[in-house]
Amino acid sequence: MGAKRILVIEDDRRLQDLLREYLATFGFEVKAVGHAREGLDVLETFAPALVILDLMLPDIDGFEACREIRRRGATPIIMLTARTDVADRVAGLEIGADDYVPKPFEPRELVARIQAVLRRGEPAQAQSVGESLSFGRLRVDRGAREAFLDEVPLGLTTMEFEALSLLAGNAGRVLDRDALLRALRGLESDVYNRSIDIAMSRLRQKLGDDAKAPIFIKTVRGAGYVFIAKADEHA
Repeated sequence: MGAKRILVIEDDRRLQDLLREYLATFGFEVKAVGHAREGLDVLETFAPALVILDLMLPDIDGFEACREIRRRGATPIIMLTARTDVADRVAGLEIGADDYVPKPFEPRELVARIQAVLRRGEPAQAQSVGESLSFGRLRVDRGAREAFLDEVPLGLTTMEFEALSLLAGNAGRVLDRDALLRALRGLESDVYNRSIDIAMSRLRQKLGDDAKAPIFIKTVRGAGYVFIAKADEHA
């Protein structure tokens, strides 16, 4: 298997060079571009395992670029920003980013974040969780790390799949925020609580689930969330 590819969309040339050289020492193949549109143009041909996306870009901002990347698939995204506003970080998570790293940052910290996000997206080969869970119209393939509704892929982000897999694997059991926080690890503590709500909201939207009359995920006020669908008997 070749080196995992990282696409860096960042207009700071010095930071581009630093990331290209530093990430290469960890075995990554890096392509760096300075404009969002250029990054979108090479996204499919380069086929990165992960995108590092700056929030402030000269053509279109990182939020819009993130939305477009997410419309095209579930490639993990780590956003970079010099802004310190928590609202910006929450906004990035709401539109599908998997993690958020504020500038300035230590390159080794970014590598740790990259590795954590990529681990969440890897098939669970040796973790005894490679089974497929079925709940009527919904199938959660924990080996392939994909979920299907009526056999149509839901296109979940790594964060969304991690949360769904944890809930479905503990169907009927209320999971508190601590359990979900561990599943959504890698995010900064000041956006943890919102990240759970965001993940649940996005999951429900993709599942076509109504929070007021849920079929799959029910909110237990003051306690957490519970997956309420019944598993197929043959599953």
